Amino acid sequence: MTTPRQPSGSGSGSGRRQPPRTGAARPVAGRGQPAKGQPAKGQSAARGQSAKAQPPKAQPSKAQPAKAQPARGQTAKVQPARGQSAKAQPAKSASVGRTPRAPQQRRPEGRPPARSQAAVRPRPKSRPAQRPKALRLAEPKRRLRVITVVLSLVFSVFAGRLVQLQLVDADALAADANTNRYLNIPITAERGSITSADGVALAATVDAYDITADPAMFTPEATGIPDAPEQAAALLSPILGVSKDKLAADLHTPKTRYKRLAAQQTPAAKNQISDLKSGLEKQSGSRTCQAQKKLLGKPADQGGRTRVDNECANPLAGVFNRETQKRIYPAEGLAANLLGFVNGEGEGAGGLELQYQKQLAGKDGRSSYAQAGGRLVPTAGGSLDPAVAGSDIKLTINRDIQWAAQRAITDQVANSGAEKGYVVVQDVKTGQVIAMASAPGFNPNDLSLAKQAQMGNPALVDAYEPGSTAKLMSLAAVLDSGKANWDTKVTVPNRLVRAGQEFKDDVWHNTWYLTLAGVLAKSSNIGTIEAVEALGDGDQGKANQILDGYLRKFGVAQPTGLNFPGESAGMLKKPEELVGSEKYNISFGQGRIQMNALQATSVYSTIANGGVRVAPSIVQGITGPDGKYVPTPAGEQSRVVSEQTAKTMTSMLESVVDDEQGTGGNAAIPGYRVAGKTGTANRGAADGKGYDGYTASFIGFAPADAPRYTVSCTLQGPVNGHFGGQLCGPVFKQVMEFTLKTMQVPPSGSQAPNLPVEWKP
Repeated sequence: MTTPRQPSGSGSGSGRRQPPRTGAARPVAGRGQPAKGQPAKGQSAARGQSAKAQPPKAQPSKAQPAKAQPARGQTAKVQPARGQSAKAQPAKSASVGRTPRAPQQRRPEGRPPARSQAAVRPRPKSRPAQRPKALRLAEPKRRLRVITVVLSLVFSVFAGRLVQLQLVDADALAADANTNRYLNIPITAERGSITSADGVALAATVDAYDITADPAMFTPEATGIPDAPEQAAALLSPILGVSKDKLAADLHTPKTRYKRLAAQQTPAAKNQISDLKSGLEKQSGSRTCQAQKKLLGKPADQGGRTRVDNECANPLAGVFNRETQKRIYPAEGLAANLLGFVNGEGEGAGGLELQYQKQLAGKDGRSSYAQAGGRLVPTAGGSLDPAVAGSDIKLTINRDIQWAAQRAITDQVANSGAEKGYVVVQDVKTGQVIAMASAPGFNPNDLSLAKQAQMGNPALVDAYEPGSTAKLMSLAAVLDSGKANWDTKVTVPNRLVRAGQEFKDDVWHNTWYLTLAGVLAKSSNIGTIEAVEALGDGDQGKANQILDGYLRKFGVAQPTGLNFPGESAGMLKKPEELVGSEKYNISFGQGRIQMNALQATSVYSTIANGGVRVAPSIVQGITGPDGKYVPTPAGEQSRVVSEQTAKTMTSMLESVVDDEQGTGGNAAIPGYRVAGKTGTANRGAADGKGYDGYTASFIGFAPADAPRYTVSCTLQGPVNGHFGGQLCGPVFKQVMEFTLKTMQVPPSGSQAPNLPVEWKP
């Protein structure tokens, strides 16, 4: 077989054969290569050729680098000799199953003859260095097929997972999600304060905590124990003061995610529960307990458990606390009957707390957050609707005067054995109520000690027959109508028969010869009947019509304007409906006429204010959540009698206190002129049939020469006496004297007129 021709290069001039350069086909001696002149290990000579050693050809002094043998099946390029540019002829690719024939090379001079390939080419220990492969572009179709397959696999995984979530594991996942849900917690708005006239809180709100629970976290599946509600109830009952049965019943409602176990607990109670819960949580988090929990629900052959040990359970995991407020009354029972109280929900349930519930309560907010295992999940988001604080109510009540009035009436109720009593203090110019005290009272901080009958405000709720204090209105009507003067002579017999009924005074007496001022001073029922008869010029029906008009203008059977919860407007029967003795006894405050204590007080304030009635008020102003203060509008004014009539009546009322024959001597205050009237009335029975006991009262104002304040005292059902001057006169004096000094009212600068009360026939 002949040696292949060398292709002619660009640098050769003919097709003459040129022997290859020594370094073109010779491997480089080194690691994995035979030494120069030795055949490579595992290398064989071309088929049918005997390799003969050829002597090496003389080489230049500079060594030429050797190139690696081409790999099997690859084309080998032969380096042309210096000065030539011949290209090496590529070897033919071997057919399948045949070893490719190595090209025969011309033996250089001086090189020993070549051996066979099997004898010359040993297997190299390491692959010889190769020339860098030429960059080949990938096939787009193949790449697209690969990407399509990969995406199909990814989408198949997603689809399988979706089927698992929506169909296969839907129930299980829903059960798991049941323990990781959003809770909607109401945020109670801070309740507004109720303050006295000087801004001191009478009812305020402090921080407290509602103890709440998630009943779904007390199931056997959630806790690992069958009696979690009972265990939790046993732990919480002594702290909250709630029975175990009630707590357990509240926790046995797994369909409810929110339950309030106790409201308005102190910070100390909250901290005690938190410490107890933390201790149980730490104990149940041990490795032993965690191992027990992992076995819950597993088959018995796998060591499964139906419950964990009690030491590994935390029955308080579903107990939480919510910051809220607690209503307190710093002065305890001071003005409690007026202020009222709140219920367990923190809502007004009586008095001003109930009347101004909407303004005081504000607007509650709401918070929504995710919880897992009883803990807040901060990364799960949530929502917050902030609460709007309630408004503050500023009253017209003076704390000091309220205290004095409350102490005085409380003592007198106890001394007289009365069922109850009340005192009202009013500013005659503004109509503002300065004090409204009732006895017996209660402490709104602890309603468990209060009786139901004590929790109202009888000064506004009770409607009673006023008795002799109503004579002021009857005689004022006579004076204002011009039918009589203060010195009009009135003959008062011991008994007087009208409409078949015999009328008498509170004491037996011979015939009295009294002035109209004397009729008022001695509180004569008979004298009042005779004076009122003059209104109708002998026609009692007409007289009653005129009297009814004045009574209603004074405020009888009319709302006071306070709109107090449970307030009574009183009662006044229409004149055309009066029959028999009712036509006459109404003139001295008995029968078909009833008033509450504030209405009666307002009558005297009207006279003290020159005959002008000012509607009573008890709220001075309201401060909204924005801090803006809005004063209450001044009370509506209306004239009832002329100024002259009011002045004359004031002088006549002074005779009741100053004259030795007057019934109100116990109400006199040294240094001050006092105008007032006693009242002693039969008290209506509780069942509305007949009378049972007495109502004792005294109402007056001072200083009479420049009136500032009116004070009324009323006792219901006293047993140690029953006359108004005897029982309520001292209470009036005590409260009025304190009021005048507290408000720094100067003493009177003149003497009382001392109108004559009698005349000689």
